Amino acid sequence: MTSETPRRRRKALIWIVVLAVVVVLAVVAAVIATNVYTSNENAKASATPTVAASRAPSTLDTDDLSGEWTVGGDSEAGYRVHEVLNGSDVTVTGRTDSVSGTATVDGTNITAAEITVQVADIATDSDQRDSYFRDSAMDVSAFPTATFELTSPIADAVPSGDGTQRVEANGALTLHGVTKDVTATLEVGLNGDGVDISGTVPITFSDYDVQAPNLGFVQVDDAGAVEFLVHATPAG
Repeated sequence: MTSETPRRRRKALIWIVVLAVVVVLAVVAAVIATNVYTSNENAKASATPTVAASRAPSTLDTDDLSGEWTVGGDSEAGYRVHEVLNGSDVTVTGRTDSVSGTATVDGTNITAAEITVQVADIATDSDQRDSYFRDSAMDVSAFPTATFELTSPIADAVPSGDGTQRVEANGALTLHGVTKDVTATLEVGLNGDGVDISGTVPITFSDYDVQAPNLGFVQVDDAGAVEFLVHATPAG
């Protein structure tokens, strides 16, 4: 055996060690990058809409709130989903203020309501995600809106004073051209010239023929939620 053989072995061992270190560093860097991304994404997620405790004092005549109401300004709606990115949990929310609708109030009871959302206007912080959502998942060219229509009256839904009321609302949610019966949990409170109503509707996307993306490195749960906070004012 020549003296060159141990040298070659030492060189080979050194290269193996170097390559191992490089691989370990690459794995550590990937883990750190993924954790940083997921932390940033989770920080961007919008809070679940609620009727704020610091609402403006009501300017309505609360002795008689009966009549037709209009949903419009200061309203928002969107979605909340959970996705797994390279094994890390990420919460994603999309929002739009393109929300309209009507409601009928009889005393403190809401006897009818319909809310319409322009799905194409729902946006997150990612153009790529929004493009997939609009074109592939929701096909907004064929199904541009989502609607929630109340199917039974809500008794004692509108509180008086600065309190809030938590009620259950039975309705029909139309999404991606499919209509399903749903139950929304609502919080209602007077706010300035109208009433604020926040709500969450749990949904399963496949029930609406919506395919949750599965791209290997990122998987989106089939279950999510539709969320909204609407401001309604007397139509008159």
